[in-house]
Amino acid sequence: MTSTDRGWQMGSAGRMVLASVVLLAGCTTGSRPATPAGGTATTARAATGCASQIETGSLPDWADAGFSEAAPRIPHVFGANGDIVAVLFAHPLGYKRTDGSNNKILWVSRPATASPDPTASADLTITATLDGTDTQVTQTVTGGPGPSIVDMPAAGCWHLALTWSGRTDTMDLRYAAG
Repeated sequence: MTSTDRGWQMGSAGRMVLASVVLLAGCTTGSRPATPAGGTATTARAATGCASQIETGSLPDWADAGFSEAAPRIPHVFGANGDIVAVLFAHPLGYKRTDGSNNKILWVSRPATASPDPTASADLTITATLDGTDTQVTQTVTGGPGPSIVDMPAAGCWHLALTWSGRTDTMDLRYAAG
């Protein structure tokens, strides 16, 4: 057989597929843990997916104070318990923003139905874990839910555990690669 036989020719699409397979094969880590840029070892965990959905409908009445009539259709994500909403001024959220913008999130808490725990911190503590890993980041919004910049060290689905004033909720936020 010669290189001009149809069985030996590879078009650009075939070369692209082959290059992708070779690249992916070279990127596997086997049983070694990955090491993020910060130098912390990451161990593999079963990925659970990104459950929270980005809503584009109106914000609930308890979350729309200070917005004009047109603004309540801003992208937002509800906590699993419905006690907090993340209003996304950056959509999609980005792991590395190259356009000069930032990952601004306005956290709005549903009014409490009971008196807050006087010993609990009012600060909003965000403990985020990257799906499928042990990579964890903790950030604090001083004074409790309000405006913040929430950056993550990698792209992917981040599972957030949120605590403030003795209250808790969870949500997932996806950070894009660019």
